[in-house]
Formats: sequence, structure tokens, C-alpha cells
Amino acid sequence: MSEASENKDYVAAPSPLDQVVAPKPPRARVSDAVDPEPASESAGEKLERKRDYLAGFLDKQPDAAPEAGAGGALQQAVVDALKEIYDPEIPVNIYDLGLIYDVEVSDEADVKVIMTLTTPHCPVAESMPGEVELRAGSVPGVRHAEVDLVWDPPWGPDKMTDEARLELGML
Repeated sequence: MSEASENKDYVAAPSPLDQVVAPKPPRARVSDAVDPEPASESAGEKLERKRDYLAGFLDKQPDAAPEAGAGGALQQAVVDALKEIYDPEIPVNIYDLGLIYDVEVSDEADVKVIMTLTTPHCPVAESMPGEVELRAGSVPGVRHAEVDLVWDPPWGPDKMTDEARLELGML
């Protein structure tokens, strides 16, 4: 053997035919766990710390709902106004009937109502979208109202609220 082969600074990889068994990692022990709270804190101090946290949590007031945008007071006012419009053939308002798919309110107080009708041949197909636009635009605080009449997805009785079904005797 040569002198270079005796002073190896490397380890040769095992043959693919050799079976290599890696040592198992040590098992975790409860005594090895890190104590999350210092032992110097007394029970009274711990209770006082928890009270401070709860006091701050309970004293926090909810954030004011935005006037415009999704979930704002203006969107709710538009929805309430749309609930005053009734279908002439069915004694249920168009919102509970499921004809209003979405009411979007921008930060600039522009309202976009996405709606449908029960059928394309509905007798109020020409007048209903205009009435919805007029009613949404008359809500105080609304700058501009627009109605998009869509046919997809088509309206079906499954879009009605439980209140509408109860009113029609379908529940």
C-alpha cells in the first residue's frame, strides 16, 4: 500500500449492496422539556398577570364599522331599501326572494347591485331593474347606483330565504 492510501481524509460510500443501519435518535424525555414559565413566579403573580390580560381584552371596544365598503352601514341601508321592493306576482320582497345576488359598495359610496329575475319573460323585466336602481340611489349617502341584470346562475326556489319560504308555505 502506498503512503497516500494510509492517511485517508475521507470515508468511502458503502456499496449499494451493503445494508447500512443508522443509529436511532435519542427519545425525548419529560425532564428534557423547557419550562415555559419561570419557577420564580408565584401563583399570585401569575393570577395578576392573567387578570391584566383579561382586563385589557374586555375593555377593548369593537372597531367602528366602515360607512362604505363591504359590511358597512351604507351597504346595510341599501339592503334595507331593497327589502321594501316586492315582486308583483309573489308577496315577498325581492331580497328575501333571492333575486339580489350581491350589493357592492365602493369606498366612494358607489353602489352596484347584481340581480336576476325569476324568468327572462317576467312581466316586470323592463321596470324592475330601474326600480331597484332608483331605490338604491335614493339611500342617503349613496353617490351613484348601478344595476347589473344577470341570468347566470339562474334563479331557483333554493335561493329564497327561510322567511320567504315560510311566507309562501314552502317550509
